[in-house]
Amino acid sequence: MSESKRSPPAGRVVMISGASRGIGAAIASRLASDGWLISAGLRNTAMAPQGAPHIACFYDATDPATESVWVGETLAHFGRIDAVIASAGISITGSILETDDQDLERMLQVNVRSPTRLIKAAWPALAAGGQGRVVLLSSMSGKRVKSPRSSTYAISKFAVTGLAAAVRRTGWADGIRSTVVCPGYVATDMTSKVAGWRPEDMTQPEDIAAMVSATLNLPNNASVSELCFTCQDEDMA
Repeated sequence: MSESKRSPPAGRVVMISGASRGIGAAIASRLASDGWLISAGLRNTAMAPQGAPHIACFYDATDPATESVWVGETLAHFGRIDAVIASAGISITGSILETDDQDLERMLQVNVRSPTRLIKAAWPALAAGGQGRVVLLSSMSGKRVKSPRSSTYAISKFAVTGLAAAVRRTGWADGIRSTVVCPGYVATDMTSKVAGWRPEDMTQPEDIAAMVSATLNLPNNASVSELCFTCQDEDMA
């Protein structure tokens, strides 16, 4: 059978940004082992975490044209989209007095605006199945501002948390459910230089992936709106 005539493969399809490392890579690995088909959005497709039957598509969160192209390529290959997981994100340290407009705009672009465009582009496909799922990677910094120098990063992550709530409200009648993931310190490249912390004492990406997997498998009437993870004694609200 030619590629153009190929029937869509069985199994649910998930689009994952930031799937080449850290939490995104752990989620991609876990969902692939669960039987999901992965469409990984990457700036360097050679870094795709999985091979066939999964696919890797070019995606750059700073380029507003790439979200709809990635969605189109995913639909052309698989014929469906059941979930979108926005794991790509950046952190630029600085207080509101230290961070300039350019750095704040970059964080808002990558952390908030691009996921919003991606979800909108995938919306018809998510709604078509009646059980569409959206997972957004926020942070404990999307629930509280822990220090002055984390404040502008927190601004972007509070917006991610709000985006998840907006998706849930907007998509409820269409069966679209959203979950925001709010971790503290996770053993990834981003936290590798945090003073006083060993990677083994931080939350592990695989544990977050296990919970995301469980959440995706819940029915529409058992939606989990928020997953918080912490490796230290702190207020979770």
